[in-house]
Amino acid sequence: MGNRILRIDNVRKTVNYLKKNGLAGTFYAAAERVQEEKRADYSYRVPDAETLSKQRQETADYPYFFSIVVPAYETKEAYLREMIASVQAQSFARWELVIVDASADDAVERTVRRIIHETGDLRIRYSRLSENKGIAENTNVGIDLAGGDYIALLDHDDFITPDALYEMAVSIHRGRQEGCPPILLYSDEDKYDEGSKAFVFPNKKKNFNLDLILSNNYICHFMAVEAGLMKRLKLRADYDGAQDYDLTLRVVDSLWEEDALAPRAERICHIPKVLYHWRSHRDSTALNTGSKTYAYEAGRRALADFCAGRGFRVQVEHSLHLGFYRIVYEPDLLGARRDVGMMGGRILDGRGRLFAGGYDEAGRCLYEGLPAHFTGGSTHLAVLRQDCAAVDIRCMRLREELQPLFSEITGLPYREKCFLVKEGREKQEIRLADVSGLTCDEEGYRKLSMALGEAVRKEGYLVVWDPGITVRM
Repeated sequence: MGNRILRIDNVRKTVNYLKKNGLAGTFYAAAERVQEEKRADYSYRVPDAETLSKQRQETADYPYFFSIVVPAYETKEAYLREMIASVQAQSFARWELVIVDASADDAVERTVRRIIHETGDLRIRYSRLSENKGIAENTNVGIDLAGGDYIALLDHDDFITPDALYEMAVSIHRGRQEGCPPILLYSDEDKYDEGSKAFVFPNKKKNFNLDLILSNNYICHFMAVEAGLMKRLKLRADYDGAQDYDLTLRVVDSLWEEDALAPRAERICHIPKVLYHWRSHRDSTALNTGSKTYAYEAGRRALADFCAGRGFRVQVEHSLHLGFYRIVYEPDLLGARRDVGMMGGRILDGRGRLFAGGYDEAGRCLYEGLPAHFTGGSTHLAVLRQDCAAVDIRCMRLREELQPLFSEITGLPYREKCFLVKEGREKQEIRLADVSGLTCDEEGYRKLSMALGEAVRKEGYLVVWDPGITVRM
């Protein structure tokens, strides 16, 4: 799976990381990257003709119409043709492709019009822009032109799988039948390495997770938004480079009903399947994360704007990894946000490996066994604040109105005491629940943690795991 271009890029990333994070940090990052690549066993298979035919028959009567908006700029003909061909290959046929072209010359226009003439496909709509106003304003022209029920965004040098719109149409249909039509849909994605002509690095994403999206734009590609909302929000030129992240945050904000503790997460639909191929070439952010460093600052500002709009008193900082952020709450997470009922950190064993902390709904520890200095791979999930089913009762705090739940579940009064913990890079004192009166084995602690997490979530609150808080057992 390795290839020369990706190896050169890894060397470039390592040099940049060394400058920013020092020798120790670089050593651990490189070691984790090697392990990640050794574990990688991925190949993308195009759905066969029979499968695509069945998809066409299944959705033939679905009324949903998609507009795919593509802002083009000096696009290479080969990339442009492959992008258009991927849309034309869709098993779900109710779509239009809206290409808005800000190129200085007419090369893109000639290619598009040639394709329309060759195929007779009038679902392809082309608009030449009089000037290049930047990615956000150029895309907004396409959004204005779009006539679909949902508007999807596609980069001019990427391409989608032939079942991409089928999967979205099925998800929309299911949501409407259940009385909860999605307002935003997104899928998993992979990268297409231009050098080796291979699909690599699948990004298998989590379902919507508020605190995770407040750490990184993990939703990214392939994303579609209900047309009415998209046309109302549009993209904001002030956040060029992170315009998709800014859009996603504002969609999330729109789902926060008045007086509700949290946004209506059920209106955001994750399709756990690769539907988008992000092309890796020398100028793309998929390969060269330093090619658009301004985008990461735009992302930080978009996140700060979201927090300000929600009334969160915060400072938004860049993390050690480009495109990933750390929100510093004032005075703390529970005090700054009324939607969070319980928060907790990670617990390391004597070997410095994670063995307790955040738990999923099945009671499994998130990233169990991971060495303390590892981040969880290229997505860095193991060091990002995120919502979960429960946090370990030995490293957590409850907001005041929920503290009686602790007594109900443990039989002990809720008290807090100061612990010296590692928070971020610094050691400092933090108040956590005092569980010294409990005598449990590991299974007992986990059962109590899961029961408390379930009780908190039943009250409508989020449970937040913060791996920036670390204690050792």
